[in-house]
Amino acid sequence: MRIEEDIQGVSSSRKHLVFAYYITGHGFGHATRVVEVVRHLILAGHDVHVVTGAPDFVFTSEIQSPRLFIRKVLLDCGAVQADALTVDCLASLEKYSETAVKPRATILATEVEWLNSIKADLVVSDVVPVACRAAADAGIRSVCVTNFSWDFIYAEYVMAAGLHHRSIVWQIAEDYSHCEFLIRLPGYCPMPAFRDVIDVPLVVRRLHKSRLEVRKELGIADDVKLVILNFGGQPSGWKLKEEFLPSGWLCLVCGASDSQDLPPNFIKLAKDAYTPDLIAASDCMLGKIGYGTVSEALAYELPFVFVRRDYFNEEPFLRNMLEYYQGGVEMIRRDLLTGHWKPYLERSISLKPCYEGGINGGEVAAHIIQETALGKSYASDKLSGARRLRDAIILGYQLQRAPGRDIAIPDWYATAENELGISKAAAPNVVNLSHEDFEILHGDIQGLPDTVSFLQHLTELDTGYFSDKKSEKRRECKAAAGLFNWEEEIFVARAPGRLDVMGGIADYSGSLVLQMPIREACHVAVQRVHPSKHRLWKHAQARQNGKGQGSTPVLQIVSYGSELSNRAPTFDMDLSDFMDGEQPISYEKAKKFFARDPAQKWAAYIAGTILVLMTELGVRFEESISVLVSSSVPEGKGVSSSASVEVASMSAIAAAHGLNISPRDLALLCQKVENHIVGAPCGVMDQMTSACGEANKLLAMICQPAEIIGLVEIPSHIRFWGIDSGIRHSVGGADYGSVRIGTFMGLKMIKSNASEVLSHSLQCPNGFNPEGLENDGVELLGNEASLDYLCNLSPHRYEALYAKMLPESIIGEEFVKKYANHNDSITVIDQKRTYGVTAPTRHPVYENFRVKAFKALLTSTASVEQLTALGELLYQCHYSYSACGLGSDGTDRLVQLVQEMQHRLLSKSENGTLFGAKITGGGSGGTVCVIGRNCLQSSQEIFEIQKRYKAATGYLPFIFEGSSPGAGKFGYLRIRCRLSHKPS
Repeated sequence: MRIEEDIQGVSSSRKHLVFAYYITGHGFGHATRVVEVVRHLILAGHDVHVVTGAPDFVFTSEIQSPRLFIRKVLLDCGAVQADALTVDCLASLEKYSETAVKPRATILATEVEWLNSIKADLVVSDVVPVACRAAADAGIRSVCVTNFSWDFIYAEYVMAAGLHHRSIVWQIAEDYSHCEFLIRLPGYCPMPAFRDVIDVPLVVRRLHKSRLEVRKELGIADDVKLVILNFGGQPSGWKLKEEFLPSGWLCLVCGASDSQDLPPNFIKLAKDAYTPDLIAASDCMLGKIGYGTVSEALAYELPFVFVRRDYFNEEPFLRNMLEYYQGGVEMIRRDLLTGHWKPYLERSISLKPCYEGGINGGEVAAHIIQETALGKSYASDKLSGARRLRDAIILGYQLQRAPGRDIAIPDWYATAENELGISKAAAPNVVNLSHEDFEILHGDIQGLPDTVSFLQHLTELDTGYFSDKKSEKRRECKAAAGLFNWEEEIFVARAPGRLDVMGGIADYSGSLVLQMPIREACHVAVQRVHPSKHRLWKHAQARQNGKGQGSTPVLQIVSYGSELSNRAPTFDMDLSDFMDGEQPISYEKAKKFFARDPAQKWAAYIAGTILVLMTELGVRFEESISVLVSSSVPEGKGVSSSASVEVASMSAIAAAHGLNISPRDLALLCQKVENHIVGAPCGVMDQMTSACGEANKLLAMICQPAEIIGLVEIPSHIRFWGIDSGIRHSVGGADYGSVRIGTFMGLKMIKSNASEVLSHSLQCPNGFNPEGLENDGVELLGNEASLDYLCNLSPHRYEALYAKMLPESIIGEEFVKKYANHNDSITVIDQKRTYGVTAPTRHPVYENFRVKAFKALLTSTASVEQLTALGELLYQCHYSYSACGLGSDGTDRLVQLVQEMQHRLLSKSENGTLFGAKITGGGSGGTVCVIGRNCLQSSQEIFEIQKRYKAATGYLPFIFEGSSPGAGKFGYLRIRCRLSHKPS
């Protein structure tokens, strides 16, 4: 039901009414909108008792009336925030339990008695659950006025913090179900607990002064650009600097502490300043999204530069409304903290907000409330919303966890740093992607901004307009523009890189590993083309003409980013080159084929997927294939750029040819590409994470060979970062391979030793056992003599029986002479080389134990002890890598900087927020994984480490933050471009 906006106000009632108006303790936005409703009720001659924890001035600055009564009671806590941008899910649920669940019986008795004492005619709630139940117990009708409800908000908190809090959500829904109906505000979330709904316009506070009056009082000329910094009632908490603002700009700061020093171009506002007047006098607002900020920005047509919050489920709905009316610009958190404000502010003032809806929601709501108290019935008789809460829990969980929504770079703003993390990119003039440009025949973009950008780029290729003006990129784009027949279907797949949180090089020893898919991903577009219609490059056409065979299937690939890695941007081959008579060529022959030209060896990662499909699944490719590869996963940084390319390529090729391959099987096939065609001796965890991972979860897998045991939720108070050392990592490097060989040598020695001891004990006469072995010991020796995976050996057995018998190192020739081989099909022993044995063997035995402990700790109670223990496990892993010879100066320096930050704060009796770090993946450079609290201070400390590393080395590290879905969760897109303007 919608109430029209043109009602004639709230008429003076023939009956004096008493209202009890309950306000949630979550932020000022609820209190400020309640003020506008209460003002109209009091103007109509009624008494209003406001039950709130907000300061009195919020109400008394607008309402000076003896009919206003303020009762300072807080009956719900809302969402507990660690800082202005970080919600603490577990703390929110625990505090709600303390304030509203445990004392529930006392609260209900107290409120029923109080409601009867004031002779309330109606209870209004924004949006306190227990108020509805108390009203029902007192025999009084109740209504709610809100744009969200706590059952929806807390639903995901339960998912993140543990299902033992689930009863809280059901209790809240049951309380709301006692409410007669909901007066629903614009920008609303799903709220299934309410029996009926009435929609009203925006509730917005009125203006007291004009723009000119406000600026005159502040001494600011009308031509000065003014931004208001508004992060609610919480202090900003970070140091503001003069250079944050463009020249000629001033900033009004809300919520600054009395002791906070501000630069001359920042103006501290009084705590009781009337913000609607200040908002209307500004040129734009910078802050976090909430109902109050969004509604007043829209009402007064003020562009809003906003920064996202984690675990704030109200936000996407308000954001959609803000952007629908062209009033929003998203700023990434990194740029907020580092002061890179200029492009956002300058873009904001170019917007033309166009909200034309009503802003008299306070008046409309007051009219409905009055008429309800007088006996009018608005509600229909529907089922209790508690029965529909299951849908809200699912939606609440999926909403925040929607792929790509994790502090992503805005669509309009290119990556803030280039590949080396040095130069800032200017905000491009991007044409917004429209479904008029292409038709999605299958699949879902899933809100991923990088996918939107990739599809937009395809439309640029179709039109021949390339937004990137660099000559290298234009050459790549021109090659790509000739790949596809734009009137035919194109298949698009996406696969992310991964951050090795725990497990690393222990994967090939059978360890449990924990891996997180990162935000950066590879996109691959594939099209099948009949050979007679395939537009071949000139040299490919000449090659076919030379063979005199007519049109035969050809593979043509364009891969972006060639100028960053000194390789060719294109590759082509006749698909017949993959055949040896009636059978596919061997992997070894393919490996030599791609190794002929170092500038084109990269094509093995992509074309190799075709050969693997031919060999392993018997697929035959009778049509030409065009492939475009675009990856934002940086190469050589230890975040599995190669796995993302392989998984995305095979996913797209499989989709284009109607092959239904499970994500797990696809990952195993991609590992064959890497091991046998590329020639890199990696385990399978990289491909598994890229294929099977999910956003903001750790993929838990036992690598024996690849058993996925589940997805581990990252607790809401914990965050992982990757910091690139700038030292190029290569999984194909000699160090990684030699450590792997040493590990398999150690496994062979342990098995051999166990066999000898077991054989000797069994051969003793009369059952005499010289080793003193009981039956259990014999059984253990039997298991160890036939170990398939080193990680199945427990640390205490390793220390007790095998640690002292292993040599520190051994020459390859000596090992082969005694043990024949090391039983690893991926690596080859160089008999002239000396291999470390003790450290490479010890590492996976203990790493498997560390990973299991880490996984268990993630589900334990949130505490400093928990974070400290998790961080300690990362440190231990890092130094174990170093003992194997897989450390590097850069990664060691980054780990040391994390330690210095952690211990420096502890020595000052401050709460540190970073707790541990380790080298990742194959080691010998690459990226360091850091664990810390999910809060602003952690981000600031990460940025400080980034700066200190640059000061020491001259290299500004790339920071990996955020997560995105694996290829299996993404699926594939089948699209057809609608523009079809052939490039000239």
